[in-house]
Amino acid sequence: MPPEDSLELFPEPEPEPHAFDPRAPLAERMRPRDIDEVIGQSELIGPEGPLRALAESGELPSLILWGPPGCGKTTLARLLARAAKLRVESLSAVMAGVKEIRAAIERARRERAVRGGTALFLDELHRLNRAQQDALLPHVEAGTVTLIGATTENPSFEVNAPLLSRCRVYTLSRLAEPELAALVERAAGDTERGSGGQPLAEGVSAAIAHAADGDARRALSLLEAATSLHRSRAPGTTPLSLDTLREAAGQRLLLHDRDREEHYNVASAFIKSLRASDPDAALYWAARMLEAGDDPLFLCRRMLIFASEDIGNADPQAITLATSAYQAVERIGMPEGRIPIGQAVTYLACAPKSNAAYRAIDAALEETRRTGSLPVPHHLRNAPTALMRELGYGRDYSYPHDAPDQFVAARNLPDDLRDTRYYHPNDIGQEAEISARLAAWRARRDRDT
Repeated sequence: MPPEDSLELFPEPEPEPHAFDPRAPLAERMRPRDIDEVIGQSELIGPEGPLRALAESGELPSLILWGPPGCGKTTLARLLARAAKLRVESLSAVMAGVKEIRAAIERARRERAVRGGTALFLDELHRLNRAQQDALLPHVEAGTVTLIGATTENPSFEVNAPLLSRCRVYTLSRLAEPELAALVERAAGDTERGSGGQPLAEGVSAAIAHAADGDARRALSLLEAATSLHRSRAPGTTPLSLDTLREAAGQRLLLHDRDREEHYNVASAFIKSLRASDPDAALYWAARMLEAGDDPLFLCRRMLIFASEDIGNADPQAITLATSAYQAVERIGMPEGRIPIGQAVTYLACAPKSNAAYRAIDAALEETRRTGSLPVPHHLRNAPTALMRELGYGRDYSYPHDAPDQFVAARNLPDDLRDTRYYHPNDIGQEAEISARLAAWRARRDRDT
């Protein structure tokens, strides 16, 4: 057996700049071979970008690349190490311990006299514990290795202060949809490393970019799966269609239980009678379900949902009463449970109705699915560390409780959504008061920002 310190956690050598494994996943095959092939991160690798300057200088300090999954951290680490002519030791912090780190350091020490410096690339850097980081620190300080750490977590929290102070931190952004679409089209048309010139129907690249939500690896994996499915059915030059893409992405199936249709018919009648403010009909349909042997807690759960969905802030007491009815039935059981059920049914049927809160959360969820993970405005971000304050976190935040009327006219949505409105309260019941108060706040925010 080879000596222990010669064992590599990942024994495969670093690929040459233009070499690739044709059996590797598309995302791996399409890794950029030089910095000019990288899509996105223009602030870092554009003409005036600091990472481009490092690549062109051929010198590389220890650094940490912080950004979301699939934004190019590993790719940039490899390209920067190659530009500095450094041998690369790659470790995953998920699998590596002190033993593996020390073995990599020892190899770097031996190679230093023969082939020059070593870049130690540590993926998932935030998963290293304190002892592992302490084992790394003196070798980074002495220059035995140049550390390139990649992390999806805030290094202020996850990296020891001594190690953090010896590294430059660069923040990478999630890729925008046009950038991902360009990446997909490049991979589809690449006959050497990509999908072999696979034509795409109109809208496919944009759909993949949207579904990927900023993650290049996810975008290329989806293209690869869709292309494989498409070619199994329509070989040749037929364009990859949106229908095939949807099938490859997977769809949730709607289930319909035909054996219990009447149960759901009666439940539907019960809810619609509550919504129509008809307590007599609602009581009848509730009694039908109870007499048929339905679980009384099913009825209570439906009323809990109804209290929030159909009454909401028009009568905020409704959800409290529905919750109390559920708890009472759960504790006392039947037949006595019919009494709090009757109270809840009549209260909910007679309460003022508003579905504004229900529509508001659905609108916000739909916006999130459409726009993805938009950045949090800097003034709303927490800034407990010096690094975060230097990056502008928490700057210009005003504490509403210090304002004369506890209101600060600041914009708190992402910039792309600054004027969006999700909640439109009705002028019914207690929601009328909310409507008037919210209208005044919105008017001040529109006027002062």
